[in-house]
Amino acid sequence: MFIKLFFIYVKIGAILLGGGYVILPILTSEFVEKRNLITNEEMLNYFALSQSLPGIIAANISMFIGCKLKGFWGAVAAITGITFVPFWIIILLA
Repeated sequence: MFIKLFFIYVKIGAILLGGGYVILPILTSEFVEKRNLITNEEMLNYFALSQSLPGIIAANISMFIGCKLKGFWGAVAAITGITFVPFWIIILLA
């Protein structure tokens, strides 16, 4: 499940353009509507909490969802997946 979670977030990270506010409909579609892994209310709570924490909103909300689904290692897989593609794009451009 950790590898599957990682690749879900890699796919989301690859299409994530425009910052953290764009991620809400993408994550809602993926985790609430398609996979039914969390509820819409949980998604909105995670998004609101992610906005109040310092750092990247996409990484924060990914951490909360990953932690809910698979604990600490789920959070690690989610953050690694969501930042994987943007990290390598920046490295290649630099």
